[in-house]
Amino acid sequence: MKIRSVVAAIATGALALTVSGCGSGGGGGDSDAAGGGSGSQTLTYWASNQGTSIKHDKEVLTPQLKKFEEKTGISVELEVIGWDSLQTRIQTAITSGQAPDVVNIGNTWAASLQATGAFLPFDDNAMSAIGGADKFVEPALATGGAEGQPVTSVPLYGLAYGLFYNKAMFEEAGIEPPSTYKDMVAAAEKLTDTKAGVHGLALAAGSYTENSHFAFINAVQNGAELFDDQGQPTFSSDGVVKGIHRYLDLMQKHEVADTSNAQYTNGVQAVNDFAKGKVAMVISQNNAGSSIEAQGMKPDQWGVVPYPAPAGGEEIASHVAGINLSIFKNTENKEGALKFVKFMTSPEVQKAVSSEFKTLPVLKDAEPTFSKKEEASKMFQNIYNNMSAPLPLVPAEDQFESSVGQAMNKMFATIATGGTVTLEDVRVAMETAEQQVAASSGS
Repeated sequence: MKIRSVVAAIATGALALTVSGCGSGGGGGDSDAAGGGSGSQTLTYWASNQGTSIKHDKEVLTPQLKKFEEKTGISVELEVIGWDSLQTRIQTAITSGQAPDVVNIGNTWAASLQATGAFLPFDDNAMSAIGGADKFVEPALATGGAEGQPVTSVPLYGLAYGLFYNKAMFEEAGIEPPSTYKDMVAAAEKLTDTKAGVHGLALAAGSYTENSHFAFINAVQNGAELFDDQGQPTFSSDGVVKGIHRYLDLMQKHEVADTSNAQYTNGVQAVNDFAKGKVAMVISQNNAGSSIEAQGMKPDQWGVVPYPAPAGGEEIASHVAGINLSIFKNTENKEGALKFVKFMTSPEVQKAVSSEFKTLPVLKDAEPTFSKKEEASKMFQNIYNNMSAPLPLVPAEDQFESSVGQAMNKMFATIATGGTVTLEDVRVAMETAEQQVAASSGS
């Protein structure tokens, strides 16, 4: 994962950036409203569920879509799709050809979807049409596709991980928020009181997606890469194996995470424990703040710092999480779709929408509006802009998440049931994951 080279290539214009769009039965646009091309004055848009419900998403997006129609004469048919079915819907649209013009994607899917050839790349003209590459935060833009190829998506909503901590627990124990990995472990050990049912840290240890994210973060902190320059998996390399083992040891060696966390299949369960005072710390994304406060924890009762690296490690605290925007290649209204992408990534719309969805701005110099806590907003924006790296920009990234994440689920389950996971056990599991990914990708 050559993150520095990816960002440098974007900054120097070495990557041609283009958006693609694919018209369904209703997708299209006319030459007056869209600046050229043929078709209807309607775009179809599949949005991901970002709010508290699909209804909430529609309430947030509909006023913005009306503004776009007033500005361009192009109406937008909106469908909000839940995360449990969005990827399948996109894959079905690719194979059937019955696709929307514009679609939200999880940014970790970008390279895999790019490899299908169904999305129009952003060339210089397309990037210019949406306001230019320079307006985006560079690490966010780097998630748009595989390294060395024109990206086929641009950032829409940003998310980043942070280490939430309970201020009262830390003050009572006389300890400061951790700035190093050693400090985090020491604080978690001191704040763990199993007799009182309190642990230092909560993990979503039964979620393969969360586990794969922290396999990546801990590996990158070690200076490791998950794929080589030919796109071959390197999961069994020392840096990856040691990073995963370090993360497992939070439950196994240090015993600061409850073994019940092995059954936590999503981050919500870990966040709930934090909000209820059952744990002193939780690693979660910035939109967790609203969930914590919704359960009664006041804004001044929690703080956040970056997830720390070990001594001498790379200061990477998160992957560049978030949502990207793509256009299907067979859209009948490329110009209209590009206008829509420009509109959705404009400062005005970004400010309005991100404040509702509790996401981070993907535009340079934009002020975060996801939280009223100024210090938390600045902390997460710094993590996102300066302490994050994209997940592997290769077509097999989705297979990395499933194979490595599922392997970590099993290792956490072993620990939870009284077993031990050695460094060699991790290496063997990662060798198996490598073989799975290599076989499925035909390499």
